[in-house]
Amino acid sequence: MGEDRMDMMVVREFDPSRDVVGVEEVERSCEVGSSGKLSLFTDLLGDPICRVRNSPAFLMLVAEMGGEIVGMIRGCIKTVTCGERISRRVKNNYSISNKPVPVYTKVAYILGLRISPSHRRMGLGLKLVCQMEDWFRQNGAEYSYMATESDNHASVKLFTGKCGYSTFRTPSILVNPVFAHRVTVSNRITIIKLTPPDAELLYRRRFATTEFFPRDIDSVLENKLNVGTFLAVPRDSLRFGLWAGSDHFLSDPPESWTVLSVWNCKDVFRLEVRGASRLKRTFAKTTRIVDKAFPFLKLPSVPAVFRPFGLFFMYGLGGEGPRAAKMMKALCGHVHNLARESGCGVVATEVANSEPLKLGIPHWKMLSCAEDLWCIKRLGEDYSDGPVGDWTKSSPGLSIFVDPREV
Repeated sequence: MGEDRMDMMVVREFDPSRDVVGVEEVERSCEVGSSGKLSLFTDLLGDPICRVRNSPAFLMLVAEMGGEIVGMIRGCIKTVTCGERISRRVKNNYSISNKPVPVYTKVAYILGLRISPSHRRMGLGLKLVCQMEDWFRQNGAEYSYMATESDNHASVKLFTGKCGYSTFRTPSILVNPVFAHRVTVSNRITIIKLTPPDAELLYRRRFATTEFFPRDIDSVLENKLNVGTFLAVPRDSLRFGLWAGSDHFLSDPPESWTVLSVWNCKDVFRLEVRGASRLKRTFAKTTRIVDKAFPFLKLPSVPAVFRPFGLFFMYGLGGEGPRAAKMMKALCGHVHNLARESGCGVVATEVANSEPLKLGIPHWKMLSCAEDLWCIKRLGEDYSDGPVGDWTKSSPGLSIFVDPREV
């Protein structure tokens, strides 16, 4: 009976003119905790492909049975750093430069796999993944990866058990609420907003060898959803208090500095926590009222997460020096204040577990995911290993670059 129903299933490209309602119904049926517990609902604001449409190449597939949409999957392709090699310059038979340069690969990302609860355990998920991977291969992707919660056993079992993926990286998702009061930023630190060209120069010079760094970083920084790139330096480090550009800065940087960029997810999707008791809602509202009435107390109020809220996502976090963690905390405070002015409920980021700057990123454990899980698969064997070898077997670095276009 199951095989007969599978024969009736059609997998095709998403059609925005007729599929939006059906896709939204499947999304609602797949809400986390829909059995009466706390659930996180995502409102895609009427655009089912909003989470991939800013990528260089993207596709959404839907599974249809008897004219009813019963599943979907999204995927995108980009070129990223998968490792580094040493570029040697030789002059008069002497090596004068041993500079690490990025090694790029074309990688695909799977997200938003959803199967209607009434059509699970029929092989639909596997079929959708396989057809998406066919599109990846046709477009030259060398690897495919996906991200899920480490405790999402069904998803992990599908990808690692049936689809041939292997566990790869375990970054941390850090979420901090936006309070009713402004966060005080140290007056010993100067925060500079960089222009997109300045930000691109800084990222390519200092972070291009970071794993998953997108080769088209310029497209990310110039996107309308990018709020800006911000640099934190000691207050007295700028000559005459003037910014002379990233090229000048990098030629003689201060001992400690940090940088990050901000992506406006609020205009892409909204989140909402559902299933909370009246007591929890009342408590959260009370903390906000008290915080707003007495901002000088700096009380940690609970944001209005029980109605639709937006978030700012911080990416491209980096820096160096003994005070880098403190400067990162200042940058996060600055982003908090920007998010507050924009009406966001939370500020979030995702970093490698071993990220040195992690200590400087404010977050609430109750809102954060201690460990996300990324799984990866090599899509073919008919290409050169190059200087990296098989990326799926490589050791993790200290940092990772999370592309905001895939949040």
